[in-house]
Amino acid sequence: MSDEQGRFGIGVVGAGMGAKPHALALQSLNKDIAVLGVYRRDAALRAQFCQTYGFPEAESYAALLADPRLDAVLVVTPPNARETIVAAAARAGKHVLLEKPVERTLAAAERIVSLADEAGIKLGVVFQHRFRRASRYLAEAVAEGRYGRLEAVHLVVPWWRPQAGYYDQPGRGTVAQDGGGVLITQAIHSLDLMLSLCGEVSAVTAMARTTRLHQMETEDFVSAGLEFANGAVGAVMATTASFPGGPESLTLNFAQATATLTAGNLTVRTMAGETITEGEASQGGGGADPMAFPFDWHAAQIADFADAVRHDRQPLSNGHTALQVHRLIDAMMVSAEEGRRVELS
Repeated sequence: MSDEQGRFGIGVVGAGMGAKPHALALQSLNKDIAVLGVYRRDAALRAQFCQTYGFPEAESYAALLADPRLDAVLVVTPPNARETIVAAAARAGKHVLLEKPVERTLAAAERIVSLADEAGIKLGVVFQHRFRRASRYLAEAVAEGRYGRLEAVHLVVPWWRPQAGYYDQPGRGTVAQDGGGVLITQAIHSLDLMLSLCGEVSAVTAMARTTRLHQMETEDFVSAGLEFANGAVGAVMATTASFPGGPESLTLNFAQATATLTAGNLTVRTMAGETITEGEASQGGGGADPMAFPFDWHAAQIADFADAVRHDRQPLSNGHTALQVHRLIDAMMVSAEEGRRVELS
């Protein structure tokens, strides 16, 4: 498969607010990746989106899947629509790249990952923070053991989302559409990056609340203590009630250095007196505009996914790695609801 020019053929399903960085990324990758069609149920909004970015429309999801040039679909719908979309792609033998989260619940996410495995298709999950230059530099350092053993972790996500214009939108912050609040909708990116660098969490003790700044069904503030499988300890604070919103920050204390990732920038201070910086100046989407970040990271992830399909390997961020962050979020919410320490099996 592929188009007439030998490019990787991809279709887009869903074209709402979250599709903008994907569209810009796909435009930048058009020498190697061809957008063969975009499907959204609202025909007028679909036409507007396609006109804006110069993509062809697909009259239906079935028509998109029937295109023999199609290698994969990029799914940018709300998480409550995922299972049937992935199942149809699997039946058609098309690979799938999903916007996070995999689904609203851990059980549904596990079903989707199993479905992809059984069909033999690649399942990528969009966690673009892994693809920042600073994140990649630190991941390489951790893999090499450059700074010694990891001892402690501190993650802060001090974001802001207004009631008007964000939580007042139908379905926003509900279990039925989003599956939860700040953890599964916003902090999931930082939690996934943390796990990719620090390894799995073995136990968690958490507190979750909805502040008086928002009227919503789900949580907008969470704090938690973490115990990692490798013996490190950690703390997490995540919120969308911190006006005007600031960059997320992940600090890793190693035996020989401290590394801090603040949005897309890394600073490492070693006990030998060296200071290392890496990254790029960028916004992180922590304020009222959730799309205030560059599309480069999305482009890098889409390119990795296409390469994984072509070379029959797992994408860097895939269904199985995504299940780790789903299990952590599930454990944090159980701990908060039941007021106890929860072990992750």
